[in-house]
Amino acid sequence: MPIRVLLDRVLLERRMSLTELADRVGVTIANLSILKTGKARAVRFSTLAALCRELDCQPGDLLHYEAGPPTTCRTTTRTVEHSGVMTHRSGKLYAPVQKVGLSGV
Repeated sequence: MPIRVLLDRVLLERRMSLTELADRVGVTIANLSILKTGKARAVRFSTLAALCRELDCQPGDLLHYEAGPPTTCRTTTRTVEHSGVMTHRSGKLYAPVQKVGLSGV
């Protein structure tokens, strides 16, 4: 992954435990551990801001971009046309919607 999380280094520099940081930020230790090990797929800006506030640092102190081969995403957005029906690439085909007039109403 081209984004490396440097939370371990910052915690060591601040002489702070993951448990103490979790208490200060209001995030579970499990979620911070996922972030620390680089297994998180996303980080909320509010969480990043709270981490920076409590660690007295900038986002760049916690996250580092490393150029490398592009990563593949689990989901892609692609529209496929099939028999005149536009479907999202979810593996499902939907029947065409029939327009029904409102005559007699």
